[in-house]
Amino acid sequence: MLADKKIIVGITGSIAAYKAALLVRLFVKEGAQVRVVMTESAKRFVGELTFSNLSQAPVFSGLWDGSWTEHVHLGGWADLMVVAPASANTLAKMAHGACDNALLAVFLSAKCPVLVAPAMDADMYVHPSTKRNLAQLAADGLHVMQTGNGFLASGLHGEGRMAEPEEILQAATSLLSPKPLAGKHVLISAGPTREAIDPVRFISNGSTGTMGFALARHAALLGATVTVVAGPVALQGDGSFQIERVSSAEEMFAAMTSRSAHQEIIISTAAVGDYKPATVSDTKIKKGDENLALSLIRTRDILKHLGDTKPEGQLLVGFALETNDEEAHALGKLQRKNLDYIVLNSLRDSGAGFGNTTNKVTLFSRSGEKFNFELKGKDAVAADIWAVLCNAIKK
Repeated sequence: MLADKKIIVGITGSIAAYKAALLVRLFVKEGAQVRVVMTESAKRFVGELTFSNLSQAPVFSGLWDGSWTEHVHLGGWADLMVVAPASANTLAKMAHGACDNALLAVFLSAKCPVLVAPAMDADMYVHPSTKRNLAQLAADGLHVMQTGNGFLASGLHGEGRMAEPEEILQAATSLLSPKPLAGKHVLISAGPTREAIDPVRFISNGSTGTMGFALARHAALLGATVTVVAGPVALQGDGSFQIERVSSAEEMFAAMTSRSAHQEIIISTAAVGDYKPATVSDTKIKKGDENLALSLIRTRDILKHLGDTKPEGQLLVGFALETNDEEAHALGKLQRKNLDYIVLNSLRDSGAGFGNTTNKVTLFSRSGEKFNFELKGKDAVAADIWAVLCNAIKK
């Protein structure tokens, strides 16, 4: 898929540098020509010899090694530059135009798209200065990958894990591929909704919005203009798509329906509350001696409304998270709500559903097609879903 594409892989000082060896191997296996650029700190984790053998080309790591204009040559040679892992230190220097090593000199000389895969400890990743630097790089037109959430080299657990090499490969392939969604407007709902009981309590669910944001990032890579209507989630986005934040199902209904007529593709990943309290107390409900009965009424069905009012040519995609009789429930929802596709996942599948960095999905079309996908990271799942949808758009 990357035959004869020219890719620079920049490697910085991070324990995740060992994963870059697999990334280089994957690029070469796909037919790409690869040149590796390393910082001096990166060489403390993995040696140059590993990468020169994998890439079958010399590693560039010193501005005064060989030709001092090598950074200019590489910057004009490449179709894509990938910095993975991208440490907090290197990201800060990239965001501010510093140039004190070979990797930064190549970056400043690059005429191609640049993809960065951050990797650092959790506290460093969530620090305001790191967030500002990532936002600046996205504003400058760089493509910033989402980090994973899990165990880190420090022994802590949290955000900051570098995206897996397979996920970086897919993002790079998307960047170097034709843009099937160029000129298309995509609307995605993500996350939960909250229905107030009183000023301090609400009804909600465990959706984190991770799947919706992954779909949005991938759509942007494919050339689309993307808007995400997000319920209460901690995710910030990477600057490649717009975000409107809402809270209740009614607010999400208004945000989605006000935009729906002008979208070529709508994907509803949000876990919208089906019920809300019939009345909301103006003051905090105090604990009494008796049990409290809560009367619930239906919220407006956003996806059903979108299906009923769908203009000709619009592609409408829903999600179904089920616990039993999964396929029957998903297919019923597909028909009732006039969808073109529905994405099914089951809470009975380990690693799928809310709160996971992975997902396992089956995609059904209105015409009867069925696409099964194995358990993968949500960025990879997003790539699989878009591959099916883009193929449908071509027909």
